[in-house]
Amino acid sequence: MAKVLVVEDDAAIGTVLESALRTHGHEVHWCRDGRGALRAGPVELVLLDLGLPDLDGIEVCRRLRAAMPSAVLVILTARADEMDVVVGLESGADDYLTKPIRLTELLARVRAHLRRGAPAPPSAPVLTIGALVVDVAGRRVALGGREVPLRAREFDLLARLAGQPGVAVSRDTLMAEVWDAHWHGSTKTLDVHIAAVRRKLAAAAGTSGDVPRIATLRGHGYRLEEA
Repeated sequence: MAKVLVVEDDAAIGTVLESALRTHGHEVHWCRDGRGALRAGPVELVLLDLGLPDLDGIEVCRRLRAAMPSAVLVILTARADEMDVVVGLESGADDYLTKPIRLTELLARVRAHLRRGAPAPPSAPVLTIGALVVDVAGRRVALGGREVPLRAREFDLLARLAGQPGVAVSRDTLMAEVWDAHWHGSTKTLDVHIAAVRRKLAAAAGTSGDVPRIATLRGHGYRLEEA
């Protein structure tokens, strides 16, 4: 099981989350404000409420991501505006849940994220698409010899597309294979992660222009194309 940091100022919600996670065998540290969260030690998964009493939740998200780059970070928000969710994901979160939170959904997401964090088998291939090299076993990506710093879910997404270059992969397939087969809720997180991968590949390519293209297929999904 995992070490989990819960950052939630609502006592009722925090108590329920802590109890549910402990019941499923996780070690839980519960903080009620942003400053306490930033003082917490390293964990494998963070559940972060954006509406904190002392600090801006988005800033806490950014600082937690910098402090714990390998942790899974899930934001909890009562904010209905889609832009708030996008900003949270772009600030380092891997996923989000909107309140009121359904425990069955939350626990399913936790299981999926922790399962995806498991290392790849040593026999996993090295995928080469033009100047792009995806080392699945080593979980490394290079473009033109320059390493591309991807977060865990960004790597999984690019590796899935690189496994079938030139083939259209549906949104449902990507959500099922990169996130979870029983995924609930919006797939906006997929679009945000695709945008992040595109930006990082472009940055690694610099002025060379040798960037594999992730094509958007409206109403279907995405396709990785050689530069």
